[in-house]
Amino acid sequence: MDGNIRSLHHVTATVNEAQPDLDFYVGLLGQRLVKKTVNFDNPGVYHFYYGDERGTPGTIMTTFPYAGKNVRQGVKGSGQITVTSFSAPVASLPFWRQCLSAHGVAFIDEGTAFGEGAISFDDPSGLGIRIVGTDADARAPWTGAGIPADKAIRGIHSVSLLVRDPAKTAGLVGALLDGAVINETAGATRLGINGHAPGQLVELLQATDEALGINGLGTVHHVAFAAADDTAQLAIRNEVIARGMHVTPVLDRQYFHSIYFREPNGVLFEVATLPPGFTVDEPLGSLGRALKLPPAEEARRAQIEAILPAVNY
Repeated sequence: MDGNIRSLHHVTATVNEAQPDLDFYVGLLGQRLVKKTVNFDNPGVYHFYYGDERGTPGTIMTTFPYAGKNVRQGVKGSGQITVTSFSAPVASLPFWRQCLSAHGVAFIDEGTAFGEGAISFDDPSGLGIRIVGTDADARAPWTGAGIPADKAIRGIHSVSLLVRDPAKTAGLVGALLDGAVINETAGATRLGINGHAPGQLVELLQATDEALGINGLGTVHHVAFAAADDTAQLAIRNEVIARGMHVTPVLDRQYFHSIYFREPNGVLFEVATLPPGFTVDEPLGSLGRALKLPPAEEARRAQIEAILPAVNY
């Protein structure tokens, strides 16, 4: 199974209103809106993709703004991704404190369990977000939002999973997803996915008496891992089946192919392919500007556009 997985691919969350979500991830955090499309299962709901210039796997945060769709408020707890961390240079942390203060976002200075400086805060829907200071991230940032390159976010740093039995999750990630334990401390284990750089990190936090999390507004729905190609993805799918676990068929998500399964502690995992990428239906310079629909929904464009809330971007 060596080399089937390259890194994290994306993190997907269920959020509240669309405009505050855009204002936060684009306006405050300075991410590029790489793709404005709709939920495959509910085309009356946007699917926003935020990331670097081209939406490189490992930089992508995606959201479903479900405000007004009778979706309950989520409950944070075990069996869930509780923190999504972004990577930025160590020297940029004072800049980010100033930005958060200027936007009225409450934050706390709270280093990671592994010694990095970090700033923790919530997004407008209540998602746990963290900016981790590290100079070990060589990825080029998106600067189109006006944030200087020496201060800009590089991409996803890591995801933190709150689980009752970290050893079971670590074992599965090691066996299926090219993961390895790279650091441990009291109550936390850091896994590297095919390496140990930001964008390749999963942190397992030991749950204690927390109740099980319930998906809904303000919770992460799943984390995706980047498979090299369709062949690598199929090998992983076959191994999941061989272990007696349920896994979905391969699903065409237009910009990648996906499979989904739950790891032993209940966190939903996706394995998404690297190709074809976000330039398959619009040029690099125009990413995120137009509403892109799955081909099967194009005939219903007028209906869908009438349902979706108006947003400014």
